[in-house]
Order: sequence, then C-alpha cells, then structure tokens
Amino acid sequence: MNIRNQMAGLALAALSATAAWADPVIEIVDPYARVASPTAMSGAAFMVLRNTGDTDDRLIAVRTQAAAKSELHTHKENDQGVMQMMAVEDGFAVPAGGDHALARGGDHVMLMGLSAPLAQGDAVPMVFVFEKAGEIAVDVPVDNERKPEN
Repeated sequence: MNIRNQMAGLALAALSATAAWADPVIEIVDPYARVASPTAMSGAAFMVLRNTGDTDDRLIAVRTQAAAKSELHTHKENDQGVMQMMAVEDGFAVPAGGDHALARGGDHVMLMGLSAPLAQGDAVPMVFVFEKAGEIAVDVPVDNERKPEN
C-alpha cells in the first residue's frame, strides 16, 4: 500500500471515530415490568431511557417474544376529560445528554397477548430499537409489587 492510501485510510478511521463519539449512547435505567393481576393477558414495562451522547435519538420500537404484540403507549386526556391509553406511532424522543421516563400513568411499553403470566421475579427479554443507537437487548425484571413513583 502506498503512502497516499495509508493516509486516506487513517483519515477515514479518524472521521469514523469522531462520528462514533457523537452518536447517542443509550442506557436503560431501572427497568421493570408488571401486570395488574396474575391472570392478566397484558402488562407493561417502565424505565428511564438515558442518552449520555451528544446526539438526540428516538425509541421507535420494542420487541419481545413474551407477548404477541408490544407497542409504545402513552396516556392522554380526551375531550370528555377521561384519560385514555393510546399507541405512539413516532416513538419517544431521548434528547442528547437527557432522559425520557417511561412511567406508570405516562409513556410506557405495552405488552399485549402475553405468552405466559408475568410472575414476580421473572425476567422478560426485550429488544429496544432506537433510531440511531440501534438495538439494545435487556432482560427486564418483573416487579408486580412495586409501588408507583409520585
């Protein structure tokens, strides 16, 4: 390899390292899943999404084999003043250097058509799909006894 090719290779490597440094770095903090009752066919997962990088990102999907369907959901008040749960098609923004909380009564991961009951102490394997950070696999512990944060 001649010197020009070596220099071009080094420049490309430096550029790639710089681009990787600016990418979002996502952490899944304090995750847990729960169901309302032992026989429930649906459940939910909660956590804090932390972006320690310099680039905004977005959670766009969650996959798990523990449920027939998993969706990103939120609660919104309808015209009659009643809170309704609904799917969020465009996902949840996670700002650079910031957090996005998925909490009871707010944004969360909805698990519908559970393949088995979510028993206290179990773990639910989940894959969180981010627009820029890609896929992050997490075993989310089941904690049906946890009290909601206020």
